[in-house]
Amino acid sequence: QVQLVESGGGLVQAGGSLRLSCAASRRTFSSYTMGWFRQAPGKEREFVAAISWSGGTTVYADSVKGRFTLSRDNNKNTVYLQMNSLNPEDTAAYYCAASPAALPRKEQVLYTYWGQGTQVTVSS
Repeated sequence: QVQLVESGGGLVQAGGSLRLSCAASRRTFSSYTMGWFRQAPGKEREFVAAISWSGGTTVYADSVKGRFTLSRDNNKNTVYLQMNSLNPEDTAAYYCAASPAALPRKEQVLYTYWGQGTQVTVSS
């Protein structure tokens, strides 16, 4: 069992930045691919970004590519999602998830463990 706790959400103006963190409960965190997903009101949850266990490979949704950066610190059992140039369309609940897949993937079904989410609201 891996428990994931997200933090760092909040209210920010368009063009601003936020950094989300996801802390994992187990030292075996380093063996998991980690992903971020988001769900806006009235919409389905969608993929945002994922990172391999080593941090060497990252995958981003087209909508955030060039604005968001995903990284991880296995010594701290934590992944970070740096979000820049935020716009109102980024408003959503953001969820961190862990997958045993060898490489970062977009498919939600591959992610075994999920956090409770953190809200990001971008005002225009």
